[in-house]
Amino acid sequence: MLVAADKFKGSLTAVQVARCVTAGLRRVVPDVEVEALPVADGGDGTVDAAVAAGFERREVRVAGPLGHEVTAAFALRGDTAVVEMAEASGLQRLPAGVLAPLTASTYGSGELLRAALDAGARTIVFGVGGSATTDGGAGMLCALGARFLDAEGEPVAPGGGGLAALARADLSGLDPRLASVELVLASDVDNPLTGPKGAAAVYGPQKGASPDDVAALDAALAHYAKVLEEAAGDRAARYAVAPGAGAAGGIGYGALLLGARFRPGIDVMLEVLGFAPALERATLVITGEGSLDEQTLHGKAPAGVAAAARAAGKEVVAVCGRLTLAPEALARAGIRRAYPLTETEPDVTRCIAEAGPILERVAERIAHDYLR
Repeated sequence: MLVAADKFKGSLTAVQVARCVTAGLRRVVPDVEVEALPVADGGDGTVDAAVAAGFERREVRVAGPLGHEVTAAFALRGDTAVVEMAEASGLQRLPAGVLAPLTASTYGSGELLRAALDAGARTIVFGVGGSATTDGGAGMLCALGARFLDAEGEPVAPGGGGLAALARADLSGLDPRLASVELVLASDVDNPLTGPKGAAAVYGPQKGASPDDVAALDAALAHYAKVLEEAAGDRAARYAVAPGAGAAGGIGYGALLLGARFRPGIDVMLEVLGFAPALERATLVITGEGSLDEQTLHGKAPAGVAAAARAAGKEVVAVCGRLTLAPEALARAGIRRAYPLTETEPDVTRCIAEAGPILERVAERIAHDYLR
């Protein structure tokens, strides 16, 4: 039995999900063999999943999205690092009740990448998602040695809003170690940098951007890409429309400029976490996340787990907080059946507040259905 589920956002981490499912299964079949492999798709929780799989947790002090210092973590095993941008520049790093769509910066994410380089990483999996920022990765690039200057030769203000004043980009000071590192951009988002499907238009409102802010940010990002074209050549224009450029407020674009290779986050993480050998040992796979919905089918962790399991001929069931997918959609994704918490406890508020105990009861049902 393999438990390979993502977090239930706002209720349980992926590690806690695995623990609760295991407890519920063993309440029915005490001697059942359960292997827990918490998973993530590059968004928040990615470092925790790597640590649960045996990576070492490293903590450093970096700039949060508004410049205040925060303690952020990355994961390291040998010369492979897993860096999660949300650790430094995520929404959870903003002060309570504060959103800063125009001024939030990814500078701390660049500091995290630099810390991974300092630790000897030769391969860096850069998981992006859950960001508070829409600065196109400009802050990250600054932390790694780039300079973004206004018409007076002064550094532009941090955040996406400041890019409107950008007159010149200087990438000559970028950390030379980046040239010899394999950088993998891991994301479940394939949006371009700008336009109706770009970073500002699609994700800006989640970060507090008004319609006027979205328009200003989109124009600033387009201007940023144009100025970078003068500094980096045609590749800057190509990367702006490449899949993944718009990920996490456009930090994907900055990563592509650093030479990153874009890959679906769950595919990368399954490789890094050692999913294939664990899958080989499994008779049944239990995956899941907080909400199994239409978004799940587009690169989220449960879909990636189910696809890999189906290719290996393994049966998959899913646990979730709520379920909006029809059985036919689940079947197409390779999931035989889903077990939402709301089926056991219809009160959504209680499901969120008491997710752990309810998930254990759900796991008992799975044990009755598949292990007895």
